Amino acid sequence: MSDDADATDEDVLDSLFSTIEARQRDLPEGSYTASLFTHEKGENAVLEKLGEESTELILAAKDDDHEELLHESADFVYHLLVLLAMKDLSVDDLRTELEARF
Repeated sequence: MSDDADATDEDVLDSLFSTIEARQRDLPEGSYTASLFTHEKGENAVLEKLGEESTELILAAKDDDHEELLHESADFVYHLLVLLAMKDLSVDDLRTELEARF
């Protein structure tokens, strides 16, 4: 989470997405995020991670393990944001879609 005590939930997602975009652009060596953008499987690597994380999230929910549910939810959201960046979409695009639903 952000060091800024005034950070909002939106700021956390925006900050994470900005970091993901920077890793996509700069491809720093040793970065897990950068490795997802350069993986030999291409976007399939991220899609596989989303599948894995969604299964782990479902199992944590089924087991009523709140700590693990939060952990796996964070992993899922992270990989979802990586996929959005790969598809030239943004958190704002996601926000717009969600806002249109209510």
